[in-house]
Amino acid sequence: MIVAVGCDHAGFPLKARVVSELEKAGHAVVDCGGFDATPSDYPDFARAVGEAVLAGKAERAILVCGSGVGASVAANKIPGIRAALCHDTFSARQGVEDDDLNVLCLGARIVGIELAADVIRAFMAARFSNAERHRRRVEKIRALERDARAGRFDRP
Repeated sequence: MIVAVGCDHAGFPLKARVVSELEKAGHAVVDCGGFDATPSDYPDFARAVGEAVLAGKAERAILVCGSGVGASVAANKIPGIRAALCHDTFSARQGVEDDDLNVLCLGARIVGIELAADVIRAFMAARFSNAERHRRRVEKIRALERDARAGRFDRP
């Protein structure tokens, strides 16, 4: 599988392990930055990995910032991206199986390196179940995205 990886300065210390874990499992990596610990902004990397997924350059993505929260919020603003902050293997697996999660967010200041590796393995091994109830719920998410694009949530 091809996986886009992105991080801000706070996520940079974990990025090498993320890439290593993916490559060790036979996945190809699209590196969307950051490339060092110079202060940077997580929305820029959320955009980069989101665009890679939507353009078909990657099937999934992993996004790392300090807590994982900001990266998750930013990535979920992109229609078609279903990102979740997961700091446990159950959520990472279940997020893919039930919610068709396509972006895993991690907090480099929250999880240890070994737990991050376990979460990545769970995320990458999981597949969407295609169960009717899960397809129905993902379609409702897509309907929310369509409504947002149409301006239904805009305030005067």
